Amino acid sequence: MDKNEIARKYLEYLESGNIDKVIDLFNDSGIVESPIYGIKKADKFYRELNNDTSNSELHLKGIFEQNDSNNFALYFTYKWTLKNNQKVEFDVVDIIELDSQNKIKKLKIIYDTVISRKLVNELNE
Repeated sequence: MDKNEIARKYLEYLESGNIDKVIDLFNDSGIVESPIYGIKKADKFYRELNNDTSNSELHLKGIFEQNDSNNFALYFTYKWTLKNNQKVEFDVVDIIELDSQNKIKKLKIIYDTVISRKLVNELNE
């Protein structure tokens, strides 16, 4: 898979809640850096996210590739419905670093957490 295909599959699997397929895009030591969930191994992060989620709608705005690099970025809108039916919508940039086998070794999520952090904290009260 090339970067564009990885990006599209990632968004497709994340939106459909197919966490096993999302995790398969990562290498065994792949990590996710999230402003709400912190730095975690990919499998742990996506399972936690999935447990907090009842629905996700993702709308791709762009894929940005850096020539001669294993890095690229996704820009998308995330409409997130939490398991308690609270909804939040925000723009996200994911910076993705691939290993030599085109598996994700690091994914850094960037977005404004003002509303979503409050809602996630309410889930855990």
